[in-house]
Amino acid sequence: MVGDEKSGLEIISDQEKEILERAGRVQEERRDNGLEGLVSNLDSVIIATEPDRLVPAVFNLLRYTGLSCTESFFDTDTQSYVLSCPNSASVIVRSRLTAGNPFFELNKAKMTGNLPNTRLETFVFNTKNLHEYVAIQKKRGVRFLTPAPMETEFFSFIQTVPSRFTANSTGFIEWNDRERFYVPKRGTSIAPDIVKPLHQYLKNIAVLDHTATRVRAQDRIAAILEFISLTNYHYDFAVHVKSLNSITSVARLKPEDFSMVFTSGITSFSNDADSGPTEKFIHNYGTRVHHMAFRTENIETTVKALTKDGMAFLLELVGSEEEGLKQIFSEPSQNTLIVNEYIHRYGDFDGFFTRSNVEKLTKATEKQ
Repeated sequence: MVGDEKSGLEIISDQEKEILERAGRVQEERRDNGLEGLVSNLDSVIIATEPDRLVPAVFNLLRYTGLSCTESFFDTDTQSYVLSCPNSASVIVRSRLTAGNPFFELNKAKMTGNLPNTRLETFVFNTKNLHEYVAIQKKRGVRFLTPAPMETEFFSFIQTVPSRFTANSTGFIEWNDRERFYVPKRGTSIAPDIVKPLHQYLKNIAVLDHTATRVRAQDRIAAILEFISLTNYHYDFAVHVKSLNSITSVARLKPEDFSMVFTSGITSFSNDADSGPTEKFIHNYGTRVHHMAFRTENIETTVKALTKDGMAFLLELVGSEEEGLKQIFSEPSQNTLIVNEYIHRYGDFDGFFTRSNVEKLTKATEKQ
């Protein structure tokens, strides 16, 4: 979990001590402000694409994951598809039909010029009392994209302005009914028109396990503290890979729930040759979500089937049953810029990652 060299070990220990202490204070502030328990698990993520890449993006997610299209709709600003899987957060893929993208400036980077409206934009969490939550957070200085929550027959919703540390927005939804329909108040529901391939092996690919956002080395602690101040998550642990100048940090709610991962450099970007794959990715693509990880059964046969169906990967499967974990990264999608991770934890494995897997997966991203 830490570097082998004595000097590196001392630096990493100091970093971890600082973040654990500061995260503990944030959790105390949550309790003191009445926020504890108001926010629960992830409801959905929102991915934006260019209009001409919306349908290909949706089809590829249907083709290479266990997600199925359960809704599609137009509203005044967007066209959207809702992709769902039992016991998992939904994935909402949309494109804007009008100008006015609050993420536009954040999307400008060396390698993203042809996709200025494309990114995983928003993580939407469930809340049991949205208006109370918003009132408390506004007093704390949190800024939202709208003055008040959007209200529909089925839900109330609001999201923060994009973070200056992660470029992600955090959304909050309170459902008014047991039935869940994401169509907004002035939206028009349409029959989903993209057919999912009927491959049996896609049933092996299920719950959204975690996502990983790449953040700059100097923003790592601030990004994590900001996230846990907005949710009920806690900082859990980090894996430091000194040889690749990379830290993988994990925030969790409960072991079975979606986890939020932050990957950063240990030191800031200096140049392509010396900065390592994490800081180089940020230099080229900006701060953004790098991958979405899906829990996968029968991972060996499933990966073989995905490969046969045209999916390309950045590396071979890493890990083993003896180590308790196997993982693999796909090549990034040309439509969303997001990598798919497929992950299988064996038996009673109670860890989240193994250091050797993290190192191999991080190194593989040098190919992007």
